[in-house]
Amino acid sequence: MADDTADRAPPRSQDRRERSVPGYASGADAPLRATTEALDRAGNARSVVLVEGISDQIAVETLAGLQARDLAQEGVVVVPIGGARSVAKFLARFGPAGAGLRVSGLCDAAEERHFRRELARAGTAPIETRGALEQAGFFVCDRDLEDELIRAVGADAIEAILAAEGDLAAFRTLQHQAAWRDAAFIDQFRRFLGAGARRKLRYAGRFVRALDLDRQPRPLREVLSRA
Repeated sequence: MADDTADRAPPRSQDRRERSVPGYASGADAPLRATTEALDRAGNARSVVLVEGISDQIAVETLAGLQARDLAQEGVVVVPIGGARSVAKFLARFGPAGAGLRVSGLCDAAEERHFRRELARAGTAPIETRGALEQAGFFVCDRDLEDELIRAVGADAIEAILAAEGDLAAFRTLQHQAAWRDAAFIDQFRRFLGAGARRKLRYAGRFVRALDLDRQPRPLREVLSRA
C-alpha cells in the first residue's frame, strides 16, 4: 500500500488533543480503565447500559446531556464492555442471575445473533427476532453506532466539523490516496477515524451535538429511553 500520510504522527499539540477527551480514559490502557471506572460506579446503580467501547459511551452520555438528563442522579451507568464477545460476563453480573438491575445496550449488526444467544443464556426468554431483542432492551446499530452517526450527520456537515477541528486537510490527503480515492465517503471517513489516535473518541460527542434530538440515530435514542 502507498504511504498513508493520515497515519503519520501529528504535531505534538494535535497529538495531545487527539489522545484525550475530557472526562474519559485515555492512553494504551484506556479500554480497561474505562470499564473498571464504570463498574465502580455501577455498584449503586439501578440501571446499566452496555456498549462496546468508549466512543459509544461518549455518544450515549453526550445525548443524555442534550436531553437534560443526569444519569448519575438517575442511577444509570454506561458500561463500555470492551467488545461484543464480552457481553456474557456483564449480563451474568448485572442480569437476572446477578445483581438484577435493569440492563439495556447497543450492539453492532454483525453481533446481533450473538447478543440474542447470550441474553437467552442469561435468563431472558428465547429471542428469535430483532423486535424481541429490542423488547429485551438491546438495539442494533447498522453497521455500528459510528456508521449510524456518520450517515445521520452527512458528508457536508462532517467536512464542516473537520474544518473547524483543523482535520480537513488530513482527511483530503486520505481521500486522494490511490487506495481510497474511489471509495464511498462513509468508508473513507471510517478509515480516517481509525487511522488517528483517539479520533473516534473526539468525534463521537461532536457528531451527537451536531444533530437535533429528533435526528439522532434511532438505536441511540431508544437505548436511552430504556435506561
